[in-house]
Amino acid sequence: MTEEEKALQEQEPAQTADMGEDVNDFAKALTVLKPGDVVTGKVVQVSSDSVMVDVGYKSEGIIPLNELSHRPMQSADQVVSVGDEIKVFVVSVDGHEGGLKLSKRKAEEQAAWGRVQESFEKGEVLEAEVVEVVKGGLVVDIGLRGFMPASQVERGYVADLGKYLGQRVRARIIEMDHHKNRVILSRKSVLEEERKSARERLWAELEEGQVREGTVKSLTDFGAFVDLGGVDGLVHVSELSYGRVKHPSEVLSEGRQVKVKVLRLDREKGKVSLGYKQTLPDPWQIAVEKYAEGSTVTGKVVRLTTFGAFVELEPGIDGLIHISQLADQHVNNPNEVVSPGQEVRVKVLSVKPEEKRISLSLREADQTEADQTEASPGE
Repeated sequence: MTEEEKALQEQEPAQTADMGEDVNDFAKALTVLKPGDVVTGKVVQVSSDSVMVDVGYKSEGIIPLNELSHRPMQSADQVVSVGDEIKVFVVSVDGHEGGLKLSKRKAEEQAAWGRVQESFEKGEVLEAEVVEVVKGGLVVDIGLRGFMPASQVERGYVADLGKYLGQRVRARIIEMDHHKNRVILSRKSVLEEERKSARERLWAELEEGQVREGTVKSLTDFGAFVDLGGVDGLVHVSELSYGRVKHPSEVLSEGRQVKVKVLRLDREKGKVSLGYKQTLPDPWQIAVEKYAEGSTVTGKVVRLTTFGAFVELEPGIDGLIHISQLADQHVNNPNEVVSPGQEVRVKVLSVKPEEKRISLSLREADQTEADQTEASPGE
């Protein structure tokens, strides 16, 4: 082989490589893009406020920060990394300078609209993440930006929408307009539907005498309303405690989980009467042991009648001092001896738990104390 042939052979690889580069550049020059196209590209550069993407065009395309995602973000690297392959929407093409503006957000939204439309037509329930709290409601991610008005978040008023940020919620699309890029969702309608189903199931299961768990929903002067899980029942103030209760707040608080007994059902009117004290120990069951006949105990006068005075020994346990047991002398009216709110020492004469009756004597308790005082030396 001559020296000239060797020189030509050594030049061939370099020429072949140059030809390959020329072919690639030529192919890129022939690639035709127009606004509205959706193509696949590779991320070649990421800065804080933009991303450069190679889509096989004669120049790389730029995605501004606000076109990366419909979610709030601070920097482009929160969304993509160099080397990622992504779908992009062609926003504009500058044929003279080769400038190419792209949008990842629009490409995703275009793909999502079909699914959103189908879901809306079928009335499906979607699960979406709350990505932003804005004036008047929540922004949710359904593949595109969806809005949930504050009035559609709960069945009732919500004071703090911030607690939903980052949560996944179940909601239904109630309004959409592709041209205006608007999708309105409602979580309230889903909750109401679920509550209706739960209510129907619960009414089928409820029976008098059952003990159920519920949540105290609200308190009124006459009792507490308890949500049994779809059905609200009333615990009348008289069924809250074995003792005296002036207001339900003395026993229960809103939001508290409680066990209650079903006392009465009115299926036609949709009313449920509940009892709370029935789930608590009955103090009368141990009254015989606690208040033995002949013992002396302390109590508070709670009510006067023409025939005597009632004394509360503990919440739920009242005993009667008959007028004849108030004093050694004749008493015309109990208020001659005692008054409501007064603390007294009384002697237990008899206990009848089955009748919930305890007979007490102030006179004999006083006599017992007097005898003990006389018997004490040095007194």
